[in-house]
Amino acid sequence: MCIESSVGKDGTNNKVDVKVVQAALNLCTDDKFHITTKLPINGKLDANTISAIEAFQSTVVGATKPDGVVNKNGKTLQALKKKLKKGISNDSLLAIMAHGNSATIQTYLPIFKTEVVKYQADSPLRFAHFLAQVGHESLSLLYTEEIASGVAYEGRKDLGNTQQGDGKRFKGRGLIQLTGRKNYATYGEYACLNLLQSGNESMIAKVPAYAVDASLWFWKTHNLNKRADMDDLKGITRRVNGGYNGLDDRQMYLNRAKFFLTE
Repeated sequence: MCIESSVGKDGTNNKVDVKVVQAALNLCTDDKFHITTKLPINGKLDANTISAIEAFQSTVVGATKPDGVVNKNGKTLQALKKKLKKGISNDSLLAIMAHGNSATIQTYLPIFKTEVVKYQADSPLRFAHFLAQVGHESLSLLYTEEIASGVAYEGRKDLGNTQQGDGKRFKGRGLIQLTGRKNYATYGEYACLNLLQSGNESMIAKVPAYAVDASLWFWKTHNLNKRADMDDLKGITRRVNGGYNGLDDRQMYLNRAKFFLTE
């Protein structure tokens, strides 16, 4: 499910779940339901969010006594999904990347819209799976460079790290991390970037457009659109991670992405 617990009056009100409900209410397309002022997607349950839930239950769900609670298996959530304006937007991306912040979302939103088309990852299901992977790998787009120093990659010939210092220079960067001299060289040749020139390797982390492009290049070269069409989260995770680390978290990102993107 797109939320893990209840949201609203006397609900559990997990911050991530509240963001999902706030975004869904903002994106409701039912003519009977109107929000005078859009709810902030901040994960904080306030009086305005509760009032919006109650108004939705009264006007759209048809509840005679709205309780102001959205349960993960309840009629209110089902109605929200049915009445959603589907697609990627500032509100939906804030809810999907629920551990991120609005400034980062505003940076990446237009890049995603352009780049997923370029790499044919723009069907709702493909895009949902891509967002699930980059959401987990980057902690909701906050990190584009691995925290570890990269010294563990020193001397890794399978990564093309044949020169002293290559481990640190070519540590993982991007939303799906590009790692190793060989991979930097291959992507750099594709993207017409000289990533082997000293200092240029950090471009993948520092320039959001390259962080996205390198990740989608990886996605396409590993034929992950096909896996996404099969709704194969485990298969995609195996290709991205080399194992199944963080599978549950990737599933939660995927659930949120499917809620806002797919029918």
